[in-house]
Amino acid sequence: MSLLNDPSMKEVVDEFCDESAKLFDELEEILEEFEDDPSQTEKLEQFGQIIDRVMGSAKTIGADEIATFCELGKVIGYKSSQVTDEALLEVVCAIMFDSLELLKKMIKQIKEGNQSSLEQTSSKAFITRLKWLKEKFSDIERSSCAADPDGNLSQTSIDDLMSSLGL
Repeated sequence: MSLLNDPSMKEVVDEFCDESAKLFDELEEILEEFEDDPSQTEKLEQFGQIIDRVMGSAKTIGADEIATFCELGKVIGYKSSQVTDEALLEVVCAIMFDSLELLKKMIKQIKEGNQSSLEQTSSKAFITRLKWLKEKFSDIERSSCAADPDGNLSQTSIDDLMSSLGL
């Protein structure tokens, strides 16, 4: 049984939801700064680092859909930080804003006790954008801050993550 299903762990789950909401606000500020100046690609790497914290906590409590979704956000953040195409970066920023809104809805569903959060909040248009963006980064190898390249996600791993979400 995951912590999400354990009534005695409601306080821990609520704390996860509250902390995630704070981190999402921080991520939104980062995206707003990036939107104002798309040359600051380090903001996208910073986005990846912070969403990684949510991912780790989500895995700990058994919020696997949120963890997988955050992992995609992390990879997109890291990979997009290596791009210089300003038009593409504007699209990345818009998609990352959308992903934050979707994550906020997922967290709200969990706080309210609904387990299938992604099913209740996903949209086909957003999924299409994620798939398109994933293809744009297929030639970028580094998808993590890790010094060890073995810790990086390959394009196949990204495909597997999206598949696990039913995307």
